[in-house]
Amino acid sequence: MDTIQIGPQARLSRPTPLSMRTLCSAFRSKVLSAVLNHRGFCVSALGFSSAEQLLGSGRRGSGLALSARVRTRASDALLKEEWLDSLSFPFSEKFRQIVPVADEEIESDSDAEWVVGIDPDSSGAVALLKPDGSGYSAQVFDTPNMQVLVGKRVRKRLDARSMVRLLQSFGAPLGTTAFIEQSIPYPQDGKQGWWSGGFSYGLWIGILVASGFSVVPVACREDSRRTASDLFPSLDSSLKRKKDHGRAEALLIAAYGRSLKLH
Repeated sequence: MDTIQIGPQARLSRPTPLSMRTLCSAFRSKVLSAVLNHRGFCVSALGFSSAEQLLGSGRRGSGLALSARVRTRASDALLKEEWLDSLSFPFSEKFRQIVPVADEEIESDSDAEWVVGIDPDSSGAVALLKPDGSGYSAQVFDTPNMQVLVGKRVRKRLDARSMVRLLQSFGAPLGTTAFIEQSIPYPQDGKQGWWSGGFSYGLWIGILVASGFSVVPVACREDSRRTASDLFPSLDSSLKRKKDHGRAEALLIAAYGRSLKLH
């Protein structure tokens, strides 16, 4: 077997060792440079913003936030006013030409404060408060509805034509205020309940404005047949059944609306 000899010239060269002192000094110089740069940045930042400037900027921020909230409230109030204006009956000569009304009727009823209260549900009702010699006479009517096939099920929906006829039968002055309960969906109502509530609410508003009423949506009134019976004892016989809650709500909404008009 042949032998291989490694001469001095073939020996691997060993790397030149780097002393620890060199590494430490290089590391210290980098760390010191970084610290000095950081301190310089911090000092310059503190010198630029004093404590008074920081407090002043905080006060300015609070003032701007308050101003923004005020503008938001003003904007919300304007939007609400515009919404109510859009729901008000338009007193225009053009409409009077299309739907003529006797001048004597307008003059005799112009100062009368008729009030209508509506529970817009399909099982709701319409209440009419009409002024008379002794104050107000109250009437309540069930909301006209009909059976409609929805999918494979029969459901109750509002009867638009009968609603128009009912409102026309009142003979209320043009621009009479109708207070209607706002439609608020609840999770337990389900999709059909949400759809039905929104549909009934929108249909009522459209028919009321087109029929010459000014609509004012109000929050839900207390659902109490006893309270309605106390306020309107002449209608006590119409509020005895549990399913008469729609009538009671309509009467309470009308009474609430009348109190708003009196104030």
